[in-house]
Amino acid sequence: MRHRIALTDTASYCARLEKDEGARQDCSMHPLPRRCGEAMMRFFSAVLCLVMAGLLPAAAQQRATVTMGVITLVSSAPTYIAAEKGYFREAGLDVQIEPIESTGNAMPLLASNRMQILVGGVSAAYWNALANNLPVIMAFDSASSPVYTDMLLRPDLLGKISTAADLKGRTIAVTAPGAIPVYQLAKLLQTANLSLGDVNLKYMPMPQMSVGLANTALDAALMAPPLNAMAVQQKTGVHWKDFDDVVRPQPMELAVYTANSDWMTQNHDEARKLFLALGRAARDYCQAYHGGPNRGEVEDIMVKYQVTRERALLDEMPWQARDPNGRVNLASIEDIQELFFATGMIKQKFAGSRLVDGRFADDVAAQLGPFALLNRDSKKAGCR
Repeated sequence: MRHRIALTDTASYCARLEKDEGARQDCSMHPLPRRCGEAMMRFFSAVLCLVMAGLLPAAAQQRATVTMGVITLVSSAPTYIAAEKGYFREAGLDVQIEPIESTGNAMPLLASNRMQILVGGVSAAYWNALANNLPVIMAFDSASSPVYTDMLLRPDLLGKISTAADLKGRTIAVTAPGAIPVYQLAKLLQTANLSLGDVNLKYMPMPQMSVGLANTALDAALMAPPLNAMAVQQKTGVHWKDFDDVVRPQPMELAVYTANSDWMTQNHDEARKLFLALGRAARDYCQAYHGGPNRGEVEDIMVKYQVTRERALLDEMPWQARDPNGRVNLASIEDIQELFFATGMIKQKFAGSRLVDGRFADDVAAQLGPFALLNRDSKKAGCR
């Protein structure tokens, strides 16, 4: 039996205690006063007796609240896995998941600690935040090669655009200025000695790109799972270029968990528990990525959290990979930094130690041990 009583309601408490023979017996061994009286000290002593007897729960520890801004993509699945399977709860955390459209738009919320974590694409907004001495840092991998980000063409342009050189003057959609698709597109154009200035960039959310392709407002669009697969399914676009074949160094960092560094410093234990929970979920994701026995469970979670409403699509489309320990590839981040700086999207470069905090990924590796695939027959790259 569990008692829930108001601390000021001594009479009610005493009446309950007198009826509970087990509580009286357990408390009889305690040296503090055992009989109910009018004195408040005796009341608190008896409450302590019940706590020790296991009949009254000790004051529930306040769960640390963490707010995470998350772009709803396949790469965000481990966040939903950790929530659905209770990993956050087991870590003593109350994690609030808030949808965001881009990490760039949400960066002010992170810097002001209204959100403690952002989950989404690497963007120039991160470097601009660093340049303004804002407390942000990349802490965990969310999506890395193979990322299966495609350049989709309008179906009527297939065959008319054969090489990167054919993109000159074309209208191409990317999510936002300084977003990681801009980096990917720039790397592709470099193979034909072209630059971003040689194409007509259009900025829009990924869900709107299919419409732009369908009404011929766009010639091409850079899209990630599941939206690229949905566009192909709807015949608004066709696969043309896989950026895993273009971008170096590998693995390329597409998306990360960016944290408020002040919050991590002041709440190191909570941050450690958070990333350990995410590490457990990342390993669940990687097992499913490789066709492990939990594939159906993970797909159910993605459908529940509306990564896609079409369950069958998850079986047909490729999923983005990631490091099972959450390690961010610093070489990739530094290459992104170089291109953003060279193209004027950022004004300042930073040392690797300021760009990435690898402590939490190291802790996941130490705590969880080596990652081993359950489906040893999988030939897929990444997520190993």
